[in-house]
Amino acid sequence: MRLARPALMVALLLAAPVFAASLDVAWWRDGKMEVRQLRQGGTAPLPFDGTRQVPLASLWKLFVYVYASDNKVAMPDYRCGGRDPEEVYCCDAGQSIGHDAALAQSCGPFFSPQRLMIAAAPWRRYWTARLGRAPAGDFAWLADPAQLAPGRLVRLDSLLRALDSIPAASRVDAEAALLRVVLDGRGAGTARWFGSELRVKTYSWHEQRRTDERIGGAAGWLADGTPIWFGGAGGSSNVFEQWAPRLAASLPKVGAADDGGCVVVDYFKRYPIRAVRGERGVAAPGPLNGRYHVQFENGQNLALRSTGELMLLQEKGSRPQLRGRFGVNEYVARVLDREASANEPEAAKALAIAARTYLQQNAVTVAGCQQIADSSATQRVSPSPATPAALAIALWTDQLIVDGVTVRYHSDQPSEGTMAWSEAVRQARQGKHYDELLAAAYPGGALSTFGNTGARCRRLAQNEDWLARSVPRWQRVLLREAGYEAPPQAPLICALSGGAPYSEQSRNRIFMRPLATREDRITLAHEYLHLGLRRHPRGQDEEYVERLARRLVDLNLEAL
Repeated sequence: MRLARPALMVALLLAAPVFAASLDVAWWRDGKMEVRQLRQGGTAPLPFDGTRQVPLASLWKLFVYVYASDNKVAMPDYRCGGRDPEEVYCCDAGQSIGHDAALAQSCGPFFSPQRLMIAAAPWRRYWTARLGRAPAGDFAWLADPAQLAPGRLVRLDSLLRALDSIPAASRVDAEAALLRVVLDGRGAGTARWFGSELRVKTYSWHEQRRTDERIGGAAGWLADGTPIWFGGAGGSSNVFEQWAPRLAASLPKVGAADDGGCVVVDYFKRYPIRAVRGERGVAAPGPLNGRYHVQFENGQNLALRSTGELMLLQEKGSRPQLRGRFGVNEYVARVLDREASANEPEAAKALAIAARTYLQQNAVTVAGCQQIADSSATQRVSPSPATPAALAIALWTDQLIVDGVTVRYHSDQPSEGTMAWSEAVRQARQGKHYDELLAAAYPGGALSTFGNTGARCRRLAQNEDWLARSVPRWQRVLLREAGYEAPPQAPLICALSGGAPYSEQSRNRIFMRPLATREDRITLAHEYLHLGLRRHPRGQDEEYVERLARRLVDLNLEAL
């Protein structure tokens, strides 16, 4: 969606013909299915429940994508030859398409199990492990990749439970690709209503008994991992055009989701600190927990709170320094709290997207984290935890950025390429939506996505196997360590493309190089400890973590 054309998109939405008098919506949460039926006049639709049979249609591609991504199956680009009519969803003759675009655009030839050389036996083992049973009965449609077919009917509760069986780490890449659907896919223009809360694969098929009538919709997840499905008369594009506002209003409240990425903030770079005082006097270097007062050399004071995310740094003979480490959305929310307010929702959404874009364009990357200074010359960041209202805005706009232009903003002075908060508030109060505010401030820009989830994961099987064998030997030591919590599932270990190894705590992933030396094993143990101590201040104490990592690796040597 080009931000420069909001009026056109609104006109399309308002002028869209009415294809369906009702839209069926279902989601799976807390072990049960809930349904909604939205109506626009006409006779009351027939009620439905989990036993309803729905066509698999093009949703089969989503399951192939997840399987291939999770099992390191090669997914080479597909080159369009111009002879297959299905390539209309892929690319022009002579062009190629990659796996993310293929999923968002529903390119069937790309995901052919035969092309990707997906064998039945490992496929079945994978879904058996996910579902806790062999794919049989209600899950028979998942038993063999060769039997996936658009016309196959699937029980709706079976479809939602299969989506629910896919853990967060396994759906990260799929969700990132599917965010494109509401930006420039078949749901183009509907990000106004959904933000980044909807991560779904579209489908269009024909009615089982009346093949001349089309049905369409989408299935996938909400931002918190809730599986969702919806469908109505007409193709998927028609469904989005007709139902987007009402569908968005009827969705269940999205719960707290993992905050992807990592941002390191160097606080008060332009204002030297004299001392940081807590309830017990001058704070010692290390993680801060509780309420503090920062005393500046200019005589000013600032109160703040920290739950371990702020670190006091001070080398002998130097001034104290404060550094924070946050997820991207916590960072964006703190900027919103410091620079503006969440009390003007549409203006706040626009500023949150601008702040995330500014971070992308101006931060430097250090050990897997984006690093930026807190400064009135760059972006001011609240040193206290984000307010719930600001965090809700940041999560609703998760991963959304403005692409194609340099983004700046100011409190009350608009200029070319600069959004002024005061002007955004004025326009929002006149009924403008956040995408219109962005279009006015950054003409020529496009609403796009920036993966807060970090780098793609090319998994290191040898590293994962070594860690799986080692963790049981470490338990007697780790269970005695204050603050240690075993990660909910074995972390993914991903190949590092450059820089220093790091752990991506919100996604339970470790980025490093293949194991070759004892120091590599210590590195892996070190980053695993960061995951296990992610909720405790000791997880930021590098000296403590390094000592414990070396002790754990020595335990492995003793066991030989």
